[in-house]
Amino acid sequence: MRILYLGTGDIGIPVLEALAQSPRHTLLGLVCQPDKPVGRKQVLTAPRIKEIALERGLEVFQPPSIRKRDALEWISARAPDVLAVMAYGQILPKAVLEAPRLACLNLHASILPKYRGASPIQAALRAGDRETGITVIHMDEGLDTGDILLIDRIPVAPDETGGTLHDRLAELAPSTLLRALDLLARGHPPRLPQDHATASHCGKLERDDGRIDWGQTAAEIERLVRAYDPWPGTATRFSGRDGTLRALKVFPPCEVVETGGCPVPGTLLDAGKSGLLVATGGHALRVHSLQPENGRRMDASAFLAGHPLAPGDRLV
Repeated sequence: MRILYLGTGDIGIPVLEALAQSPRHTLLGLVCQPDKPVGRKQVLTAPRIKEIALERGLEVFQPPSIRKRDALEWISARAPDVLAVMAYGQILPKAVLEAPRLACLNLHASILPKYRGASPIQAALRAGDRETGITVIHMDEGLDTGDILLIDRIPVAPDETGGTLHDRLAELAPSTLLRALDLLARGHPPRLPQDHATASHCGKLERDDGRIDWGQTAAEIERLVRAYDPWPGTATRFSGRDGTLRALKVFPPCEVVETGGCPVPGTLLDAGKSGLLVATGGHALRVHSLQPENGRRMDASAFLAGHPLAPGDRLV
């Protein structure tokens, strides 16, 4: 089949490579988001998937808006049988959805209808889900609302982070899509309507979303730290030697420590070689890996050598 691929995020790179190597399909090109300024110097940077596509000699199209007429004309001119979409970053209008001869398929990194939206991997880890997967849907004009073609499931490890789960789902996606294309080629592929009443949504994450609320339980915070590693990261604040509040990044792994009664959430219960033991809204959390503002990542002992916090001090 003639496949046109729409994808911008790194999670979609293995799918691009699988389609490019497939002897059964012709990859017509890549549609991705425009290059964007990155970093403090705002250097215009291409999505990594674009660089890989160009290295493979593929045609790349980067419309600022997929809703403009030129985008529809470019896509239609390639006469695709299928549009395959993963982490593209824009909702497709009806005219684009109707452009391919057979179908427009989206790969979504959750078991739909759970976690529609931009951050399903982090949402599954925050919730403590024991499994997740890739869902292939027949796209409609809604946000991840189309009928389900198939679902591939994988277990979630107890120490899973946002980064490790992202990479595992990225590796799962190619085989999932190729199976979906086989079902499509046979005719009358499955179309299971989603139960919209049980759907949940998760938005795009921003850096401030990683601010730790010590009033949550230790288990909730531990999951948050894993879910938001590496992006957007999690952070709290501590009082420096001059009394000013300074940012402090927190990294996994953290440990939930059962306690009887706890003082005010954020209070340090212990500070030593074994880490920072912090009171929460339910039990305590032991933190081992930290990065102070304008500093490097270090273990708790190294941090305490330069920042002498003690039991009774508070993180906020």
